[in-house]
Amino acid sequence: MPPVAETVLDEVEAEGGEDAGPGPRTGAPARRGARAAGAAALLTAVLFCLATALSRSHPFGPVTRNVVDLGQQYLPYHAYWRSFLRGETHGDAFLNWNSGFGANFLGDIGTYLSSPVDLLVVFFPADRIELALYVVTAVKITAAGAAAALLLLRLRPGPWPVAAALGTAYALSGWTFNFGSTVPMWLDGLVAFPLLCLVGEWARTGRRPVLGPLVVALAWIANFYTAYMATLGAAVVLAVRLLTAEETATVRRRLAGALRAARSVLVGVGLAAPLVAVVFLGTKTADPTPEVTFAPAAWTDVLARFLPATASTASPALFIGTPALLLALTLPFNRAVAPRVRAALTAAVVLVTLSLQWEPTHLLWHAGASPNGVPYRQAFVLCGLLLIAAWFSVAGGVPRPAALLAGGALLGGLAWAARESVDIDRWTFPASGAAALLALIAALLALAAAHREPPGAVGGNHRDSTGTTPEDSTGTAPEAPSGDNRENSTATARQGSTGTAPEAPSGGDRRGLTAAARQDSARTALKAPARPARLLPLLAVLLLVAAQAGEAAVTGKRIEEQQRAEVAWSPRTGPWHEAAAREVARADAWPRHRTDPGEVPGGNDVLLVGGQGADYYSSLTSETTSRTLVSLGFGAYAKGRHPVTLDNPVTDALFSIGTRMRSEPAEPVRQDAPPRATVTATTVPVPPLVTVRPSARPAGPSGDSAFARQERLLGASVYELPAPRRTGRALVAHCPAGSEVWFWAPEYRGTATLAGQRPVRFDGKPPAVSAAMGALGTVPASGEVRIALAPEGRARLPREPVGCLVRARLDAAVDRLTATGATRVRTTGHTVTAALPPGSTGVAVLAVPRISGWSCAAGDADLRPARAYEGLVAVPLDGRADTVHCSFRPPGLRLGGAVGAAALLALAATGVLHRRRSRG
Repeated sequence: MPPVAETVLDEVEAEGGEDAGPGPRTGAPARRGARAAGAAALLTAVLFCLATALSRSHPFGPVTRNVVDLGQQYLPYHAYWRSFLRGETHGDAFLNWNSGFGANFLGDIGTYLSSPVDLLVVFFPADRIELALYVVTAVKITAAGAAAALLLLRLRPGPWPVAAALGTAYALSGWTFNFGSTVPMWLDGLVAFPLLCLVGEWARTGRRPVLGPLVVALAWIANFYTAYMATLGAAVVLAVRLLTAEETATVRRRLAGALRAARSVLVGVGLAAPLVAVVFLGTKTADPTPEVTFAPAAWTDVLARFLPATASTASPALFIGTPALLLALTLPFNRAVAPRVRAALTAAVVLVTLSLQWEPTHLLWHAGASPNGVPYRQAFVLCGLLLIAAWFSVAGGVPRPAALLAGGALLGGLAWAARESVDIDRWTFPASGAAALLALIAALLALAAAHREPPGAVGGNHRDSTGTTPEDSTGTAPEAPSGDNRENSTATARQGSTGTAPEAPSGGDRRGLTAAARQDSARTALKAPARPARLLPLLAVLLLVAAQAGEAAVTGKRIEEQQRAEVAWSPRTGPWHEAAAREVARADAWPRHRTDPGEVPGGNDVLLVGGQGADYYSSLTSETTSRTLVSLGFGAYAKGRHPVTLDNPVTDALFSIGTRMRSEPAEPVRQDAPPRATVTATTVPVPPLVTVRPSARPAGPSGDSAFARQERLLGASVYELPAPRRTGRALVAHCPAGSEVWFWAPEYRGTATLAGQRPVRFDGKPPAVSAAMGALGTVPASGEVRIALAPEGRARLPREPVGCLVRARLDAAVDRLTATGATRVRTTGHTVTAALPPGSTGVAVLAVPRISGWSCAAGDADLRPARAYEGLVAVPLDGRADTVHCSFRPPGLRLGGAVGAAALLALAATGVLHRRRSRG
C-alpha cells in the first residue's frame, strides 16, 4: 500500500498520546509486529472456522470431517494422548499396551503427538475429542499466520495490515485446506517455516545465538518430517537474503552468516535427537510399503492449483489467494525493488517450483524416499516463498500500473493455461474473478491515495516508521545520502514516521538541517493530508482483506466438500464409541487377560475406546507385528501398516484375549450423524499372557497357511484341513459335523457363502489390503462343506483356504497352556514380570510381537535381547528359574540421548561465548 497508509496508522498512534517528538521511536517496530501477528491470528481463526461452517462440518455442522487418516489415525491417537496425559493408560511413554498387542509408543509420540499444541487435548472431556482435535488444528493454523506476519515485517518494513493479510494467506493456503487440516502434525511444518526463516535472519545478523537453536529444536520435535522440509525452505530464503541484504554485502559476512545458521540447525537438531532418533530408527523397522516411482503432475494441473477451490492429492496445492498471487507476479516487473532482490527472489520461486516436478529434487524434499500418498507435501514452502515475494513487491508501496499490468497478464495467462485441468472446480473462476475485481479496485484506490499526497511526500520509496529505507532491508536503492549524511537521513526517517517528509534543502543546506527544523517540518506535513487521502488507503486495505478472505472461505468450503465426496471417511464419534468404551472399562482385567473392543467405526479402535487388541494404524507399525499377525489370519490395511482385530477363538487363546466386544449397529453409518450400536461383552477362559512351550522349536503341522501357523504357535492340532475340490465357483470338502468352517484367502475380494448360511464379505486387494479369515458357519450333520464364491474379478485362493475348527481340541489346548503357564503376571508401563511353575523348561512365550527393543531374562540373569517364537517374544528356560522379566526400550533412545547431551553442551558453550563477546 502507498505510504499514506502508513501516515494514517501513525496518526492514530499520535492521537493516542504517543510522543511525536524528535528521536527514534523504538517501540514502533515491536508494536507493528504485535499488531500484524494479532490481526493475522484473528483473521486466520475466523476464516478457518467460517470455511468449516460453510461446509456444514463438525463442530459447526452435523457432517463429519474425519476423512482418510484424520478419523483412522490422528483422532484415535489424540484420544489416547489425552488418556495418557491424565494417567489413565496401562502403558507409558515407551510402550503402548493397547495397540498391536504392544507397540513402540515413543516413536508414535514423535510422529503424531509431540507438538506442544497437542497438549491442549488434556483440557477437553473424553466425549469431546473431535472438538479438541479441531481446536489443536485451528491453533496451529492460527500460529502459522501470526508467525508469517512477523516474518514479513522482519524481512522488510511495511504496512502491518498488509503483512497481516499476507500472513493469513500463508496460513490458509490451498496446502492447509487440502492436506494440513486433515493431517494435523504436518501443520507444525507450516508454523516452522516462518520461524526457521526468522532463525536464519538472526544468524545472518549475528543475533540470538541461543534462541535460534531452541526454535530449531522445537520445530524438529514438533514434527521432524515437515520441519526438515521447512528447514530446506528456510535455507533458500537465507540464501536470497545473504545475496541481497545490505548487512551481508561482503563475502566474509555472507560466509559468517551461513556458518551461524548451520550451527543453529545442527545444535537444534541435536537437541531434538532423543525423539528424532527413535522415530528415524522406527521407520527402518516399520513394515515396508511398496516402492513408489515419482510421476510429476501435468503442468496444467500444477498451474490450476494456484487457483481457488481446487483439490487433488496428485498435484501440489499452491493456492494463496488471487490478490496475493497477483502481487507476487508483479515482483519481476516492480522497478521500485532493487534488481538484485527481484532477480534473487524470482529465481528462488521459479527454481523451487521446478524442484517440485523433478525426481532428484523431489527425493531431496522428501528425505530420499518418494512417499506413498501425497507426493507434494513440501508445497507449503513454495506458498511461503510466493508470499514473501508478494510482500517485497508491496511493502514499499503499491506497485506501479506497469508492474500491475504485467503481473495481471501473467495471472491471466496462468488461468487460461489451467482452464482444461481436471482439478478446476465450478467455483474456481467465479471466486478468482471476484477476488481479482476487488484487488483491482483496491489497487486503484491505493494509487489514487498516492496521487493525493502533499508535496514533499516520499512516494513509492518511502521510509517506514522503523527508520529504514527499502535499501536497509531489501537492497532497493532510492536516492539516499552516503557517508555521514546517511545517519541524518535515517534519523529524519525515524522521526517522520508518518510516511511523508517535508521539503528538504539540497546541497550544503541538507547538512545543516537541525533536528528541530525536521520536527517542525514533519508536524506541518501531518496536517496536509485531507480526510479522503486518509480514507482511501484504509478502503484499499479492507478490499484486499475482503478479497483474500472470501477466496479462502470458498476454497476451504469446497475442498472439504470434495474430500467427503471422493475419499474414504469415518463417522463422528458418538454413542457407539461411548458404549464400547463403557463396556471395555467395565470388563478390563489387564494383565490377567486382554479385552478386545472389537470393531467400531473408524480405526485404531483400542486407542479410541480402550482395551488391548491387534488394531494398530501407524507409519511405524513394525514389520514384525504386521507379518506375524497377517500370517496368523489377521486382516491388514494400508499395505500392512494397519492390522485389524480378528474374532477367532484360536487367536484369542494365543494372545490371551479373555473378553471380546461385539457390536450390532442400530442403523447404517452416515456422514451427518453419530453412529449408534448395541455393544455386548463375552468372556471366555484363555491362557495367561505368558505361557510355556516344552521346546524352543514349535511343534505342529507343516505348511504356510494361517491355520497351520496358528496350530504351531498353539502347540496343538485344532483344525481339520480338508483338500477342497473346486467346481466352478464353489468349493466342496468334508469336515467333522458340528465343527466351525473358517475361510482364509488374504487376496480374495468378494463373498463366500456356506450352504444354508449368510454370505460373508472379504475385502482383499493386494498389496493395500489383506483380508482377514472369517467364519462361515457350522458344518451340517452330513459333514459336507459347500462354499459358494462370488469374487469381484479373479478369485485368488491359497492352497489351504478352508479350516474346520474342532472346539473340543481347542479347549484341551487352552487347559494345557493355562496349567503350565504363568501363575501370576505383573506389568508396568513397559515391563512384564511373570511367575512360572517351579521347574519350567523349554521356552516362555510372551503374547507380544517381538519388535525391536525387547530385552528379557529368566530369574536373576541379566537382560538380553529377547528371542522370537513364531514372531512372539520368547525367553529360554532351563528349569532353574521360576520367574521371567521383560522390558522394552525404544531403539535409538540411547543414541539420541547422547547426541542431545552433546548438543546441550554446545548450546551452553555458545551462550557463554556470546555473553563474553557482548560484555567485551
